[in-house]
Amino acid sequence: MLQMERILFTIVLVSYFLTMVLYFAFVTMKNDKLYKAAEIVQLAGLVLHTCTIIARGIGAGRLPLTNQYEFASAFSWGLNLVSLLFIYRFKFPVLGAFASPVTFLIIGYAAMQSKEVHELMPALKSYWLGFHVSSAIISYGAFGVSFVLSIIFLMRDQIKSRGFLDEHIPSREKLDLISYRSVALGLLFLTITIISGAIWADRAWGSYWSWDPKETWSLITWIIYAVYLHLRIRKGWDGRAAAIFAVVGFICVIFTYIGVNTFLPGMHSYA
Repeated sequence: MLQMERILFTIVLVSYFLTMVLYFAFVTMKNDKLYKAAEIVQLAGLVLHTCTIIARGIGAGRLPLTNQYEFASAFSWGLNLVSLLFIYRFKFPVLGAFASPVTFLIIGYAAMQSKEVHELMPALKSYWLGFHVSSAIISYGAFGVSFVLSIIFLMRDQIKSRGFLDEHIPSREKLDLISYRSVALGLLFLTITIISGAIWADRAWGSYWSWDPKETWSLITWIIYAVYLHLRIRKGWDGRAAAIFAVVGFICVIFTYIGVNTFLPGMHSYA
């Protein structure tokens, strides 16, 4: 199964690259048929990626969510899933042109990690693993989409000056609203991630919170997005400032995942 998983992963990597190329071609060649093809390839890549993760789990004999390679793969899967849902829900193909490069970069990072299967440490042998990490994947995917939407918002005037994309890019108000919904979804699942992680930590180590670097940066990320929602709901804060805030929040997400593991090792260094 692990050999099959590696073959499938390579196919997924190629499909995500092809998705990116097709979306770029749609934007540059101004042909609606290209974004239809991009959506089909993106959906096929998502299905194959799901099979890849399942094959990894069967081959490893556990949930495939416990190291850098596995989580990066799942992270790109979550971003692909959420972006595809938003593309279909809001009929917004240009989102794919911005989201697909981020998805490809993340799965490219996964491809550079070790794919060896290791025995789980005792603390990870818990049913909380799936609940905790799965909610983090959806959270990171939603924040990734909010990041992409914020970039589109900030670049919208320059993009729309090209004419063809006028019909494919929503108004500033709608972009802002979609980004807000994506942040709200991400914050909900990040809250679940932190709470489930605290319960799991208490059962594994006898303490709900130990100020481990990843715990600390997860809290910082939660506070940033919570402040974003508070200012939006209570103060009516939106527009450019909100978009910049969402971009900063996703930078914190990336640092929490990659930066902390690289520069601030702790109890979460395995993931």
